[in-house]
Amino acid sequence: MSDLLIGGVETFSTVDFPDRLAAVVFMQGCPWRCPFCYNQSIQKIGQNTGFLWEKFIEFLERRKGKLDGVVFSGGEPLVQDGLFAAMEQVKAMGFEIGLHTGGYRPEHLAKVLAIVDWVGLDIKAPLEKERYQFVTQTNHINSVLQSLDILINSGKDFECRTTCDPRHLSVEDIYSIAKFLQEKGVKKYFLQQYRPVAGDTTTTDDMRNKFFNDKELIAKLKSSFEIFDIRY
Repeated sequence: MSDLLIGGVETFSTVDFPDRLAAVVFMQGCPWRCPFCYNQSIQKIGQNTGFLWEKFIEFLERRKGKLDGVVFSGGEPLVQDGLFAAMEQVKAMGFEIGLHTGGYRPEHLAKVLAIVDWVGLDIKAPLEKERYQFVTQTNHINSVLQSLDILINSGKDFECRTTCDPRHLSVEDIYSIAKFLQEKGVKKYFLQQYRPVAGDTTTTDDMRNKFFNDKELIAKLKSSFEIFDIRY
């Protein structure tokens, strides 16, 4: 697995894989430049982090029976061609597989879904070309839409979630996203509270909480999805 480029790992998490205790692998590389990204340091691929995949496998051997699964996060895991082989190795050890993705490279998503147990799909903005391009600074909306369709048709357990960055999203935008997802048949949707990134000195708590304090919005979302919740 020498071609696998890793930014780091979280050895224990209760929040990254629903209802499971998991380790998280943060893979290098992401084509997008979202302003609310918390892992900007691993957006570029090919950095020498000193991370050894073999050491992580040794760690997993010791955690059998204690951890339920391993989540491949990023960055954007689907950037790397070695993702499937890495997942396959971990799956063979008896762990469930989770994936965090923004929907990049739908053909790669379709391949890894064969061994993935759960997917968290990040919806960055209203699913319109100009809005997505503005937030991600790239033009990959078609890939996102294809990935969403793949997940819906796969029968796999998945959720959609949106980080509510008030600098770039409005309450009306959340209505728009939710309507689109509901009409597509998405069952699980989550709003995630934005935590100010480095350099953001203007966003206040009131600005961050405006989405969650809007009772009409929250009521609408609860009635639109089988499962809806807020993650602070």
